[in-house]
Amino acid sequence: MEYQVTHTTKYIYHQPVTLCHNIAKLILRNISGQQRKKSIITITPEPDVVHEYNDYFGNRVLYFAIQKEHKQLTVTIQSTVEKSAQQTPVLNFYKDVPWEGAKQLLFEQGDENFEARQYIYDTAYTKITDDIKEYAQQSFTPQRSVFEAANNIMQRIYTDFEYDPGFTTVATPLSKVMSERKGVCQDFAHLAIACFRAMGLPAKYVSGYLETLPPPGKEKLVGVDASHAWFSIYIPNAGWFDFDPTNNIIPSLQHITIGWGRDYNDITPLKGIIQSGGAHELSVSVDVRRLH
Repeated sequence: MEYQVTHTTKYIYHQPVTLCHNIAKLILRNISGQQRKKSIITITPEPDVVHEYNDYFGNRVLYFAIQKEHKQLTVTIQSTVEKSAQQTPVLNFYKDVPWEGAKQLLFEQGDENFEARQYIYDTAYTKITDDIKEYAQQSFTPQRSVFEAANNIMQRIYTDFEYDPGFTTVATPLSKVMSERKGVCQDFAHLAIACFRAMGLPAKYVSGYLETLPPPGKEKLVGVDASHAWFSIYIPNAGWFDFDPTNNIIPSLQHITIGWGRDYNDITPLKGIIQSGGAHELSVSVDVRRLH
């Protein structure tokens, strides 16, 4: 399957901006089952400084600075990506890896185990509370496999929580999401990650896109897709496995990965600092279009 992904971010400033420094993490990763074929980056006004590099987690980062006065900023990244079908994990295939044993295996020698251990500790976005630990323990029954526990957490979040785009912001604490049982995909990913970390197991935050299909007989509208987020868990000697609690599915062809980190802050799409005295308006448009 081949897709074209267009992500446009536009800022309108109420007062002129004389200087801005920005970091964009919107360039798709090349991973198993996903190959980025082309990326076209358009920034208006044209930046004075542009630099690309890989961050600590291996995500591709675009740094740019605009050193002239401007009242608008538009950043568009258009990518062509090829997705290939991966074998869907079967629950019983990993039934011999209980979560208690996986915790012990994590601290055995090996580069992959060492890399995975950095995802055990909570962060500001995945702060563990007593309520979250109690919620997690319901899925981590004795001798249950890590994969089965992750699948159960995914299903429970999908069932127990309401998807409400207007309820939270990036600053809403996870404790409020937990108490009100509402949130969006970022919140649900953070909750699942916090559940795993509450049990001493690694989990990471994955940022990307999800192709949304129009109703039967209707043409797909441009710009109606949005950034998406899900979580990934690590099974020693097996690797990382993704789960999407917002939709209660294991990600496949329609999930396109940008990158990952410990939480949203590690893979924020666009952030920076500006020199200005006024407020601003922000609009984001995402279009995921199937080419073949």
